[in-house]
Amino acid sequence: MTAQRALALSELAPDTARKVVLDGVPIAVVLDSRGEVHAIGDTCTHGDISLSEGFVEDDTLECWAHGSKFSLTTGKPLTLPAYEPVPVFAVEIRDGDVFIDPDNKLAV
Repeated sequence: MTAQRALALSELAPDTARKVVLDGVPIAVVLDSRGEVHAIGDTCTHGDISLSEGFVEDDTLECWAHGSKFSLTTGKPLTLPAYEPVPVFAVEIRDGDVFIDPDNKLAV
């Protein structure tokens, strides 16, 4: 599949996450403090919790329920209780829009 428009770049605020669903795949889209856009799986691997409702700090997204922090670049959990990574997706910015391919998980 090819990349799909997820949202406008202007819909993202620094250090926050937005949930989008592309082809049934929930994805947390994050604009970090450096202005980089990341896309990782939105569901915490410790529990069925939406990561986009969590907290962005530096290059991590923290689950609001149990405190697991996930790397925005690798999807790997950096703190317990989660120990399984979330998927990371390639992001393209085109004409002010964020495009993500929900079938194209990055190997990290």
